[in-house]
Amino acid sequence: MQQLCIIGGGIVGLCNALFLQQAGFDVLLLDANAVGSGCSAGNAGHFATEQVFPLAQPALLRQLPAMLLNPLGPLRIRSGYLLQALPWFARFVANMRKDKRNANQQALSGLNHASLASWQKLLHSCQLSQQIQYRGALLVTERSDLTALQQQYQAYRDAGIDVRWCKQNELLQLEPALSAKLTAALDFTEVAHSCDPLALCQQLYQQFCQLGGRYMRTDVRQIIPTPKRHRLICSHGDINAEQVIIAAGAHSAQLTRQLGWPVPLEAERGYHLMLQAADLSRPVSSLERKCIMTPMQHGLRVAGTAEFAGLQAKPDYQRAIVLQQHADQLLRQRTAAVRPEAEAAEHVFANHTVWAGNRPSLPDSLPVLGSCPRHTGIYYNFGHQHLGLTQAAFSAELLTSCLLKQTPALDLTPFRINRF
Repeated sequence: MQQLCIIGGGIVGLCNALFLQQAGFDVLLLDANAVGSGCSAGNAGHFATEQVFPLAQPALLRQLPAMLLNPLGPLRIRSGYLLQALPWFARFVANMRKDKRNANQQALSGLNHASLASWQKLLHSCQLSQQIQYRGALLVTERSDLTALQQQYQAYRDAGIDVRWCKQNELLQLEPALSAKLTAALDFTEVAHSCDPLALCQQLYQQFCQLGGRYMRTDVRQIIPTPKRHRLICSHGDINAEQVIIAAGAHSAQLTRQLGWPVPLEAERGYHLMLQAADLSRPVSSLERKCIMTPMQHGLRVAGTAEFAGLQAKPDYQRAIVLQQHADQLLRQRTAAVRPEAEAAEHVFANHTVWAGNRPSLPDSLPVLGSCPRHTGIYYNFGHQHLGLTQAAFSAELLTSCLLKQTPALDLTPFRINRF
């Protein structure tokens, strides 16, 4: 068996570990934290295959001042971090060019189109199909002028997304718990969600271990590549591996830099707040508020916001608390915070159960996926931004094909690390 180390025990690393262990590799999974922690546990649980549009859209420039000035707004850049973040934002704006935007959208569409089928394959092989709920998702608006929603509807249709226009009466029949102030919605019928992303990670990990996979909780500090085996300098001793996959999310950049490939990877922090269960059957996103509410096993998860503050900055949990105000406007009745009995991935702040995590974001909204151009036996799978849960299985399946010396089902050229 070929010995292989995967750096990163989040959902992307876990899917890679499981696919490769099934394929006959001897896999050692490495992470400084518990398996499935971080964004893999705290995400919105939405398999968002409809999200094929890169975040770098020209319309965002017009909306940016209002977003930054609004204390309830979806975007914040901490004042002390602005200068450090400027190079990333310059690249982000450069990706708003029409040719760049179209190419990035095409690449995203390719990843997302096969993502749910790949998840179904992986979960079926592990007898875990019940971990995904197929009830669709809604994008709602509060405006009486439906022009913006109609434009969004047409954009999705043009991109080949299965979407249905939902009038107000249809919307409230689908989800009676929503506020009557909502005027219309888009109904995405070919998407899914998880009611417990952390449990999903834990069950995938159990399957990996049952197949003979191994896990070590250690911090990988340095990779020293050699022609035949690669030396990993870790906090608990050195490890030698024939092949290495870097899937460490927002922490991946420090490792790729050592290998000669600096990447413009930003830690885009997201937050969530847990509320008592509202009678929703599917994820509901707000066009104006840029947040999402997902019914979870232990309550209603309200997630959203993007904060640029750096990887090491302490979370500002007030960013999670304000999500309550958005939920109050979107639901028919106010729902209170859940009793603060937070899981390991969550925290208690101001008597609320909250969470913060660093999304690994690249300025073109595409992950880094594929082999290292300089060092044989080193591979990358990180930078999925808001779509780590969505794309984890398919990106792992694609990378497994590379390691098996097979042709991947999707051209990986748009995701190469040297595109920067």
